[in-house]
Amino acid sequence: MSNVPPGLGALRGAVDLSPLKNRPAEQPAGQAPTAPGGAPAGASASPGGLVRDVTDATFGEILELSRTVPVVVDLWAEWCGPCKQLSPVIEKVVRELAGRVVLAKVDVDANPQLQQAFRAQSIPMVVALLGGQPAPLFNGAIPEDQVRQMFDQLLQVAAQNGITGTVDASGETEQAAEPEEAPLPPLHAEAFAAIEAGDYARAVTAYEQALKENPRDEDAQAGLGQVSLLARVQDVDLQQARQDAAERPTDVAAQLTVADLDVAGGHVDDAFDRLLELFASLPADERRPVQERLLELFGVMGAADPRVAKARTRMTSLLF
Repeated sequence: MSNVPPGLGALRGAVDLSPLKNRPAEQPAGQAPTAPGGAPAGASASPGGLVRDVTDATFGEILELSRTVPVVVDLWAEWCGPCKQLSPVIEKVVRELAGRVVLAKVDVDANPQLQQAFRAQSIPMVVALLGGQPAPLFNGAIPEDQVRQMFDQLLQVAAQNGITGTVDASGETEQAAEPEEAPLPPLHAEAFAAIEAGDYARAVTAYEQALKENPRDEDAQAGLGQVSLLARVQDVDLQQARQDAAERPTDVAAQLTVADLDVAGGHVDDAFDRLLELFASLPADERRPVQERLLELFGVMGAADPRVAKARTRMTSLLF
C-alpha cells in the first residue's frame, strides 16, 4: 500500500500470511474461480455476505477478496468480554456501508494458525486487508465513533490504491434492522465505559459494586474476572515475563503472570497446564495462590468450556 495514514501502519514483516495465502479454498457451487490477481477495481466481489466467519482453511479466499474490496478482520474469542462489546459495533458499521467493506470474523481459539500469523497477543484485535496486505486498525474495545473514523480512513486508503469494489448487500437489511438489545444496567454500563477508556481499575470497582448489590449477578461476576485479567496484563512486558518464568520455574508470581498472558492471548490450555504443573510441584501449604488463580481463570472462560472441565478434573485429582 502506498498511502497509509496513522492507525493503518503496514504490518509487513510483523505478520506473515504466506502460509495461508496459497491454501486452496473450496469454491461455492456454481461460482466461477477467482481470476489470478483478483477482480478489477470497481468490480462486484464474489457473493458470501458482508459478515463472514473465516477459518484457517478459508482465509486464502479472504486474502483474494481483499484485492477487490477492503476486508476488516475481527479476531475474537467466546470468553473475551470486550470482544462481545466490540463485535456488534463493527458489524453494525459494516452493514451500514452496504457492501463497501467485508467483515471477516476469526475465532482465535478455533483457528490457531491465524492467531499465530497475526501475532494476536491480546484481543479483540482488528486488522485491515487491502490487496492481500495486512494493516493494523486497533486493539481493544473502542467507541463507535472511533470505529467509524477508522473505517473512513480505511476506505480512503483503499480508494487511493484502486480497491473500490463492493459485495452484494441484498439480504443484509433484515439483519441490520434487528431490534437493539436492552440497555445495560447502570453499573455494567459504567464498567464497559471504563474498559473502553482503558481504565480497568474503575471497571473492577463498578463490577464489585454490582456484586455487592446482587451477589447472584453472573454477568458481573464474569465481567469482574475478565477485567481483572486485563488489568493484570495491561502493562506487562511479554518477553520479560516469559524470560522470568523460564528462569524461575517455581516462582509462583512469575508463573501466574505468564498464565494470565496466555489466557489473554487465547493460549488457554498452555495457561492451565502451566498452573497445574506448578500446583503439583508445590508443598500443600504453598498451593493456595495457584488454586485461587485457576478458579478465577475457570470463571473467566466459563464452566461450559471443555478446557475448564478438563483442567478442573485434573486439579481435583491433585487435591485428593
